[in-house]
Amino acid sequence: MRTFDELFQIAADRKGGTDALEAMLAKPKPLDDLLQIPEDRWLSQFTRAVFSAGFNWKVIENKWPGFEEAFQGFDLDRNAFMNDEDFDALISDTRIVRNGTKIASVRDNAVFLRELRDEGGVSQVLGGWPSTDYVGLLEMLKKRGARLGGNSAQYALRFIGRDAFILSNDVNGRLIAEGVIDKPAGSKSSMKAVQGAFNTWMEQSGRSLNEISRVLAMSL
Repeated sequence: MRTFDELFQIAADRKGGTDALEAMLAKPKPLDDLLQIPEDRWLSQFTRAVFSAGFNWKVIENKWPGFEEAFQGFDLDRNAFMNDEDFDALISDTRIVRNGTKIASVRDNAVFLRELRDEGGVSQVLGGWPSTDYVGLLEMLKKRGARLGGNSAQYALRFIGRDAFILSNDVNGRLIAEGVIDKPAGSKSSMKAVQGAFNTWMEQSGRSLNEISRVLAMSL
């Protein structure tokens, strides 16, 4: 496995130099900022990722104001107590993508996020989870959330601003090239290996999962 500096240089050579690469690397929000994110924004971001999975992202983006209205600003309490009448109305609501399973996930994820209130708070749990155990956070979201496996949770966490890697095709490709895994990560053992590699590169560089993930993607 190459050092982070070696991988950074490979990516820099491909992207026009060190300064050009640095300009492409976004840092995560600091914890203090994450703790200020309202609960409804976490539900909104998870919902956006769930509905975007396997669908045209541009369609979801264009319809998003309608999603915000239809799901009442993603208020946790209102969505957690969605009844059959509410659900049937959403199934017929042209402001959103009318996918029953994904609509139900909004209710289920609202219930899940409400549970986090008693565990320290939504933003504290999701924003404060250590980056050195990021795969533990992903596993928790997969088990307790609805449709938050695969890359959906990874994209939601990245877009809301917390430190996150995304196992895109390019990132998986670099991890395979470095001998960290032998096929795209997904099993518990492969995810443990991926976390170990990222932890090593974080120690070597002092950089975030965000930055390392982007460097890996642009090095291939």
